[in-house]
Amino acid sequence: MEKKTCLYDRHVALGALMSPFGGFIMPIQYTNITEEHHSVRQHCGVFDVSHMGEVRVTGPDAERYVNHIFTNDVTAAPTGQIYYGMMLYADGGTVDDLLVYKMGENDFFLVINAANISKDVAWMQQQIQGFDIRFEHQSDYYGQLAVQGPEAEAVVEEVLGLPCKELKFYTAKTLDVAEGNEGETIIISRTGYTGEDGFEIYGSHAFTQQAWDKLIESGRCKPCGLGCRDTLRFEVGLPLYGDELGPEISPVMAGLSMFCKLDKPEFIGKEALVEQKAEGVPQKLVGIELADKAIPRHGYSVLSPEGEVIGEVTTGYHCLSVDKSVCMALIKTEYAKLGTEVQVQIRKKTFPGVVVKKKFYDKHYKKN
Repeated sequence: MEKKTCLYDRHVALGALMSPFGGFIMPIQYTNITEEHHSVRQHCGVFDVSHMGEVRVTGPDAERYVNHIFTNDVTAAPTGQIYYGMMLYADGGTVDDLLVYKMGENDFFLVINAANISKDVAWMQQQIQGFDIRFEHQSDYYGQLAVQGPEAEAVVEEVLGLPCKELKFYTAKTLDVAEGNEGETIIISRTGYTGEDGFEIYGSHAFTQQAWDKLIESGRCKPCGLGCRDTLRFEVGLPLYGDELGPEISPVMAGLSMFCKLDKPEFIGKEALVEQKAEGVPQKLVGIELADKAIPRHGYSVLSPEGEVIGEVTTGYHCLSVDKSVCMALIKTEYAKLGTEVQVQIRKKTFPGVVVKKKFYDKHYKKN
């Protein structure tokens, strides 16, 4: 049975198209995906991402434990720094991709994908032996809003009254807010899964509901569903677990080696990645641009010019920001060089394409 976020009733009241995603009933769109997509690119949109999972790791060995299960290196992290990376199986396959927030000395806040919460938590708990840590699964407590777009900073400051201007890209801080009798502490960060400037706000369900209401009532922030969240992340080349990453897809195959610090003394899966880097991988994730307007979809076959199946599409759309039909695909490494001609099977027809960079649209993050 699918769960509901704390904003479910508000989505229904706004007439959202609701659909199962990651074990939750989530809004896919409110008006239409194209309109919501352009609102984020040009102005500001708000997403309910309360379905995401949260884990807190504290204690004397917290840093050592996180570094053991995480591909990136958090040892030199200042308080407030955020890192993107992966958790891996011993063979290099991906358990999940995630964000790690350093909230203080030996205090880490991990944000994991909704569809993987149960699996991730079980896997992380299996790795605790030998580490003196406190492991808290906090997904049921937190709601989360993602306020995204070039006007996001002004909206968060002026509509929600939350100071955020000083936050640099990929940093976070805690804020005390006067909600309820005793108030509460929220977390606000500046990352963005859309390619635009954006903020993530983590708080109690009551705080999340009140913040959502303020944003919608202001008229300055359009409610946006997961439909345009996918088109936005896709066209700036950001991966989605289950499409561009998975148990059979390592970070090396996905082109994410920069987030795997092989100079660390150890982490789960390191040996497999070292071997893959040395010997090469049979498949790589690439971008493909089609000359035609036909739209490639997940699972469609990619063929060589001679008609041999060489891989399949992971995500494909008509790219709304640049008006092109494009996709990401996992294909045989020998065909992964930029400029290589390929074909994409769309239903019963094949369409010519060319291998291009996976980033189809330039990111507009605010980097200090």
